[in-house]
Amino acid sequence: MSDHQHTQAQHIVPLSVYYAIFAALMVGTAITVWVAFIDLGVLNTVAALAIACTKATLVILYFMHVRYSTKLTWAVVASSVFWLLILLALTFNDYLTRHLSTYG
Repeated sequence: MSDHQHTQAQHIVPLSVYYAIFAALMVGTAITVWVAFIDLGVLNTVAALAIACTKATLVILYFMHVRYSTKLTWAVVASSVFWLLILLALTFNDYLTRHLSTYG
């Protein structure tokens, strides 16, 4: 058996884990719909984003197999999340300071 096949064989995940993650994603979707019908004021967006981030984390860790990957893969995922945070910070900075600009 080659080294590549050997390393792949070490990370076989039982189907029960995938079914549990799928069930958690379905519960998260149901909670998202439920929260959408509740008036939480400004916290509606916060709740929806928290649920979405949780679901995205489950997908990345289990369905994209990052949980069982090398440290290099973890570094790539962490750097992409960091880059996303930079882009969001720049976007929110523009949005929150837009009223300060004078046009014409």
